[in-house]
Amino acid sequence: MNKHILTLLVLCLLGSTLYAQTNTTSKRERKKNLVVKEWNLRAGSKTPYLDNVVTYDDQGRKIEEIEYASYGQKKRTTYEYEGESTKCKRQIEYDDKNHVSRIKVFEYNDDGTRKKQYNYRPNGKLESTKDFEYSYK
Repeated sequence: MNKHILTLLVLCLLGSTLYAQTNTTSKRERKKNLVVKEWNLRAGSKTPYLDNVVTYDDQGRKIEEIEYASYGQKKRTTYEYEGESTKCKRQIEYDDKNHVSRIKVFEYNDDGTRKKQYNYRPNGKLESTKDFEYSYK
């Protein structure tokens, strides 16, 4: 009886581990080359309008996000990565006229959490920095 319970417990643990690995992998797999469009519909209207578009690359990383308003593009953000990394190294924000409005550069801790963010103006001049601090209760 104890042998059967132990076997069942081991199988349950193995199954949950495999499920967690598969679920994590499939989430990134599902985003490969994906384009997500969000549409809004005002109450009383029959014509939806484009609100947001998010584009992912062939590795499932977000590479562009465009937010729209009634007049067209409201803002656009591009995301750049180093090599095969999943951590965004640089983020470029564009205004409604598709001109660069801000550049953000990120540094990461060894555990993958953000360490520092540098905010630059379009001319390349450093505007501000942001430090990230993590503490556990």
